[in-house]
Amino acid sequence: MRSIWSGALSFGLINIPVRLYSGTEEHALSFDLLHKKDLSPIRYARICKEDGKEIPYQDIVKGYEYQKGEYVVVTEEDFKAVDMEKTNAIEIVQFTPKSEIDAIFYEKPYFLEPGKGADKPYALLRETLQRSKKVGVVKFVFRNREHLGIIEPYGNAIILNQMRFATEIRDIEELKLPKEGQISKKEVDMALKLVDQLTEKFKPEAFHDEYTEKLQKVIDAKVKGIPLRKKKTPAAKPSKVHDIMSLLKQSLEEPKNSKKQSRAKKSA
Repeated sequence: MRSIWSGALSFGLINIPVRLYSGTEEHALSFDLLHKKDLSPIRYARICKEDGKEIPYQDIVKGYEYQKGEYVVVTEEDFKAVDMEKTNAIEIVQFTPKSEIDAIFYEKPYFLEPGKGADKPYALLRETLQRSKKVGVVKFVFRNREHLGIIEPYGNAIILNQMRFATEIRDIEELKLPKEGQISKKEVDMALKLVDQLTEKFKPEAFHDEYTEKLQKVIDAKVKGIPLRKKKTPAAKPSKVHDIMSLLKQSLEEPKNSKKQSRAKKSA
């Protein structure tokens, strides 16, 4: 892995040099845009709206439109001048139980690796987080923007989960949602039984991207010139209100093993 940021993680008066690594990687298929006529690749060009000419990358600057048609140029020095300390620091601002943080705030995980001579303070923080059963709430600047996050142990590592600010979460009041009191106790009890019946230990390695795998097979077949068999997939229909109880009963009567076999056939 290659680090994408380096700085210091502050734990009280202790500064721990760290390197930041992306904690995830994409496995989606990559597609190029082609000219339909001759399948030649299409390239993106940076065109000036004023004279219609392509502009080389070295002649492009970042500008902020402070009023219609009026811009001020913002340079890398301007970004760094905002707060030199924050650009190289991950600051722990408080500790809190992880259960108090709603999952909607989580955005992207990163691995933190100790820098030179930082093994002991890194291990101390990791052990402290493990024993306290709390996470550290942090603020840090990355790619010209301040972020919120939490740090917590992950095996022998400390991970930083980048989070969204509360102002980035949309208000659910804008949605048309069903009111409370529309479901009977009997229906809830039946649904809870179904949940219990389908409850298993979570094993992340058991799940994979079936769509991408099937799409890869389609592409491989096209490369070999094998004709594609079109399958008709019936559209899922919403359950009718008066059928909910009968559908719950049928779901409970269906053996658990048959559900597993059904999922296995789908993924095959």
